[in-house]
Amino acid sequence: MQLCIIFQLLLTLMIVVEESYEISSPVQPFTTYKHSIELQANVADLWWTVDNVEEEIIFELHVKTTGWIALGISPAGGMIGADIGVGWVDQEGHVHFQDRYAFNRSKPIIDNTTNDWLHLQGREQNGWTCIQFKRLLDTCDSMDVRIKSGTNVIIFAYGLVDPDLSRPDGDISYHGTRRGTRMIPLQSYGNSPTEDKFSELDSFEFRFNNYRVPSTSDTTYHCKVYKVPSRLSTKQHVIAHKALIDPANRDLVHHLLVYECDSAAIFDDANLPDGLCDDIFPKLQLCTTNIASIWAVGGDEIEEFAEEAGYPVGGDFPIKYYVIEMHYNNAELASNRTDSSGIRFYIGKELRQYDLGYLSFGTYPNSAAIAIPPKIDRFNIDSYCSPRASHHFPETGITLLSAFAHTHLQGHSIWTKLIRNNTATQYLFNAEAYDFNYQFENVLQQPIKLYRGDAFATRCVYSTMNKNEITLGGPRTRDEMCLHIFTYYPRMNDLYSCWTMNDMASWQRLMNSSSPITDRMVLKQWLLNITWTPDLATEWQEFYNSASRDAFFGRSGNLEQEFFSILPKYKDLQPFECEKQQTNDSAVTAIGYNSANQYKTFVLLAFFPFIVRTSFE
Repeated sequence: MQLCIIFQLLLTLMIVVEESYEISSPVQPFTTYKHSIELQANVADLWWTVDNVEEEIIFELHVKTTGWIALGISPAGGMIGADIGVGWVDQEGHVHFQDRYAFNRSKPIIDNTTNDWLHLQGREQNGWTCIQFKRLLDTCDSMDVRIKSGTNVIIFAYGLVDPDLSRPDGDISYHGTRRGTRMIPLQSYGNSPTEDKFSELDSFEFRFNNYRVPSTSDTTYHCKVYKVPSRLSTKQHVIAHKALIDPANRDLVHHLLVYECDSAAIFDDANLPDGLCDDIFPKLQLCTTNIASIWAVGGDEIEEFAEEAGYPVGGDFPIKYYVIEMHYNNAELASNRTDSSGIRFYIGKELRQYDLGYLSFGTYPNSAAIAIPPKIDRFNIDSYCSPRASHHFPETGITLLSAFAHTHLQGHSIWTKLIRNNTATQYLFNAEAYDFNYQFENVLQQPIKLYRGDAFATRCVYSTMNKNEITLGGPRTRDEMCLHIFTYYPRMNDLYSCWTMNDMASWQRLMNSSSPITDRMVLKQWLLNITWTPDLATEWQEFYNSASRDAFFGRSGNLEQEFFSILPKYKDLQPFECEKQQTNDSAVTAIGYNSANQYKTFVLLAFFPFIVRTSFE
């Protein structure tokens, strides 16, 4: 009992702010938090801490107003279906806080069945309203939105005056343009630090030099080889990196990848390859598998590694060359645009305990691996990494630290499960809420230990309801990918990725071809010529569920292959069931309704005609 009390005190009193940045509010928060972020410059700031024991989040919202303020969790980024906490501090200093739900773009109604947004304290100071409140991750309330792992959609709004509850027309006023949206992984945010933290450290950069972005195509992949600076004569540890995105080209730069070139790669230092990735690919075949860093649109530009590990560079570390692969998405075919984006690596003053590595799961980004029918709400593509691959793990295992999920526009979610003794034991990471425009490095809530003999199942889920044609695997934004990339320690030198694709014999059977398919362009053209029907789309999922697969794992220039006649079966995790009581019985039965759903229907039908249009949007 004493230990439990001490633990709770630590949670409430000793939570450390790992890094605060870009905070506008002049008012100090009520306590310290693990995460903080500026929602709108000089307007709104948010702090929060996830309590995994109580399965709840404690928030503190500061907004530059003396009126009402609101924070909501939205299922899709807008007002419809949003779960919202609304609060204000009156002239006597009393805090008022309401649990509301938005059925549409009208004023959100008060949730009278259960009150799941609970205020803790609040104040007005220096023209700012500051309220601390909490909510369960999952309330089991149909008028609430579950705070999922992965990226959450946060909406906020505020008014200029307090509601006057003594008047019939004294409800919250229309906010007009005083609103905003922010995508953020509430449960796994990495706390991007300020650059000042690394100002005294040595650093080096790989960046383009006024590269002219082609205007003849909406998608450009440009690759350039760099060599480690010669001054790094002994091994050093990179402890953080910053994506140097040219401010003038944030609309063009979609993502950048830094690949290691295998130690066997040889280049002319006076003429390092530099050109369109497809054009110089023959020179880069030993530089296309092993990832050394990644940044994608919407993510934090600075990433700091965990204090146990650093990324090795220089000295006797065998990797001497790197490739930057820059993806430009020039949807408007803009001309005369030059770019100098790149990446900066910060070197720690001392070596850390472990070398950091990257390990990726998923599929190859080609049409043999990814072919998604149009007009389908949910399409699953699965991959599997067997114990043959994890045999490369060291005897003491490896420790995962963070996860980066990557698909393109049709991606809905992505997860990877740990399979041990033919049983799924946990998610390595479950990006249930994935958003292409906000791709974060997700810090695992607890590091995960992996061992030899472990297997891994990855699933990417897509929705193509907005498309009339097939979506194939490929590099373009309108193509698709399925990648789940993890940082870990200690680094392995012979296992960097484990990817699958449908075996060509399975495609041959589907095409009813008498000849083996040796040219993937033949497969691609056949796929593009398909006339789709709802029945065919359903059958397509069945094909993917039963298709044979080829798995490839290892490192550039040394990949091993494994064949699966069908993806291995395993005992899966039990479906999540919310156990919290879903109704406030006294509130519901007091007015004669048998269930919360009946009461909510009554509220909607009774008051909907009179709701004033006061959208958060």
